[in-house]
Amino acid sequence: MTSAWEAAAERLRKAYTDGPVPPLRDVLAPSNGEGAYRVQSLNTEFWRSAGRRVVGHKVGLTAKAVQAQLGVDQPDFGVLFEDMRIANGGVLEVSSVIQARAEAEVAFVLARDLNDPDATAETAAAAIAYATPAIEIVDSRIADWKITFADTVADNGSSAFFVLGDVQLPLGGLDLYTCGMALEINGAVVSLGAGAACLGHPLNAAAWLARTLARSGEGLKAGDVVLSGALGPMVGLKAGDVVRAAIGGLGECGFTVSGAAS
Repeated sequence: MTSAWEAAAERLRKAYTDGPVPPLRDVLAPSNGEGAYRVQSLNTEFWRSAGRRVVGHKVGLTAKAVQAQLGVDQPDFGVLFEDMRIANGGVLEVSSVIQARAEAEVAFVLARDLNDPDATAETAAAAIAYATPAIEIVDSRIADWKITFADTVADNGSSAFFVLGDVQLPLGGLDLYTCGMALEINGAVVSLGAGAACLGHPLNAAAWLARTLARSGEGLKAGDVVLSGALGPMVGLKAGDVVRAAIGGLGECGFTVSGAAS
């Protein structure tokens, strides 16, 4: 017999091809994180068995204002697959997303495994090989982005694609607290922020993720990509958009959305 969690997971998978679905409130209460992560895990295992390769995780809900909006006091996470990666300067196929938005972030790549239920920003930093600028392309399989905490967790953290910069910098000498961020679309600045907007420091987000995964028996692995969370408000995307993010001290990255600009 199919469980309610399995039915919700299948509903979300079908949304990728069939279009967005109503919120999952018939299955998941808005704050049911345990059930939502169970749904996410079912789909992760489904996609792994289909040949998709996990390359890291994304942290979401790192802004206090967004947490307050969804009635939670913690971030969330989703899984990154290799086929979600778009090359710097590459193209996002508009047909591959439903209601995409972009946000600029600091990404980390792990030098070694980190499986520590008491991880701190300092121990996370010691396990990181380098930082690089990133753009996360978020999307929701829930109609009109009418999400609760449980909706976005079950929906793999509302993930879609990501772009990493070409510059790979060790953490020594980087100021990821006061670094400024500017996100541009078609040459116009549409989002501004700073490192401190991400849980007070992007390394705090990496440490939270490490603790959370370790306590569930998973942990971070050498080579994993960690998208640490938005440095400013996310913005909507449309066909033909040229997107560029610049983060002070880290450099820039970008992509183009396929199709003619409207």
